[in-house]
Amino acid sequence: MRIEPRPLPEILPFLGEMPTLLTRLYAARGVQSQAELDKSLARLIPYQQLKGIDAAVDLLVVALEQRQRILIVGDFDADGATASTVGMLGLRLLGAAHVDYLVPNRFEYGYGLTPEIVQVALTRQPQLLITVDNGISSVEGVAAAKAAGLSVLVTDHHLPGNELPAADAIVNPNQPGCEFPSKALAGVGVIFYVLIALRARLNSLGWYQNTKAPNIAELLDLVALGSVADVVPLDANNRILVHQGLERIRAGRARPGLKAILEVAKRDHSRITSTDLGFILGPRLNAAGRLDDMSLGIECLLTDDANAAREMAAQLDEMNQDRKSIEQGMQREALAQLKELPVESMPFGLCLFDPDWHQGVIGILASRLKERYFRPTFAFADAGDGMLKGSGRSVPGFHIRDALSVVAAQHPELISKYGGHAMAAGLTLPEANFAVFSSAFDAEVRRQLREEDLTGRLMSDGSLAVEEFHLELARALRNAGPWGQHFPEPLFHGVFQLVEQRIVGERHLKVVLKTECGSVKLDGIAFGVDREVWPNPTIRWVELAYKLDLNEFRGNETVQLMIAHIEPR
Repeated sequence: MRIEPRPLPEILPFLGEMPTLLTRLYAARGVQSQAELDKSLARLIPYQQLKGIDAAVDLLVVALEQRQRILIVGDFDADGATASTVGMLGLRLLGAAHVDYLVPNRFEYGYGLTPEIVQVALTRQPQLLITVDNGISSVEGVAAAKAAGLSVLVTDHHLPGNELPAADAIVNPNQPGCEFPSKALAGVGVIFYVLIALRARLNSLGWYQNTKAPNIAELLDLVALGSVADVVPLDANNRILVHQGLERIRAGRARPGLKAILEVAKRDHSRITSTDLGFILGPRLNAAGRLDDMSLGIECLLTDDANAAREMAAQLDEMNQDRKSIEQGMQREALAQLKELPVESMPFGLCLFDPDWHQGVIGILASRLKERYFRPTFAFADAGDGMLKGSGRSVPGFHIRDALSVVAAQHPELISKYGGHAMAAGLTLPEANFAVFSSAFDAEVRRQLREEDLTGRLMSDGSLAVEEFHLELARALRNAGPWGQHFPEPLFHGVFQLVEQRIVGERHLKVVLKTECGSVKLDGIAFGVDREVWPNPTIRWVELAYKLDLNEFRGNETVQLMIAHIEPR
């Protein structure tokens, strides 16, 4: 693992307008003006810049006026679940008479608006079908819905293919010709924007002359959760959405289901951070879609009944524990496959398959292996009928969806279907093609990456001075976010004296450290350490990459180092 300094611009912007450390941290993350740090809703990019937004609102106004039956077709991950919930709640707030949702079961139907899902949807007798977090690649599904006489509104954020579906309206910042500056909106962010636009149109039509217009901002807690859980880049616009959602949660104004998930995870809502959204709430919500049916997660977020929310949150938590157990077993099996393979002989692009692996967990497995071996990785599971389903994760500098495009062009009959984005992708292929695909994928990774690209790298914001290890700075860093994808939480590095070390919770290393000069004593924790290395009483000095954090115990706050990397010095 290499620790490298995060690049800084030659001239720091807005120098002197805030503490130098914060100026440096923001500049290293591409912030060029103080205005980019304004997290008020007034700074959101106007909805009018989204291509297709007027056509979408036209459809929805007619649906509301005619009291049409609206059906939302979502996705089975946290972004899809929150997008479905935001669509349901928002349309109800705005006066929809009949709105329902349908989420494809990933094990029966797979992803997106397929012709098979359209047949299921028709049993609900909808007149308007809205996709959220999917649909941009559903050419055949949209055609089937149109042939059945339905109006179709596609809201999505994924990259389109060569052909767009023939929907009545499409809202997707990544569709050709869309000038919306933020291409990083999550699916839940797109449907939130549609609702903002619809509310504005209804207001202009005089729908709220005798009553107060609904407050769509009430849904921002869900927008924040879906955006962080989907790991979209936190550009300035997404940071506003996430910040505003976090403020609602901290103020106790979150949905009952979101509150209940926090309770079952033993997290204080008043202290929640964007990291908690990604690592505490997101996995519990995703567990339903991975192991069973995402409807449970959506119902938990939809309900206004606190008791019902707690019951469903408990079920989600139990599913997440099951998911962890399944994942750990799959990791052991994957590592066994790779154990006898020397690192120097390891493929640049890893592809692993086991017929007993769980379809819903292969994405997490691919992510874990990518983190361990620092190379693009696909994990495959048996999808039935002689087909395999694969989920892939990538490393910086390698666009994994585009790599699949290259492989598919070179071997036209190899892959049945694929999709994704730069850091994650999925595909299906016949089991008989697995070996050929593995070789072709490895060759494409070797074409693009060098051996030195496959070593782990941590980007550091430098070292902290002894006088900077204090609560005020830890609080300031926590509040300076929200941190997330492409806007990473500050990471520092340094050499410390190791005073105490012990294992807690089976795989976590709890340490007491002293700064190099020995004047300050600090607590630290490293999660998921190698038990063959730690604890080791012979090690007295260590080099760390760490985040400066707060630890609360029995009402007392202390500084704690969250250790991202530790090695003997």
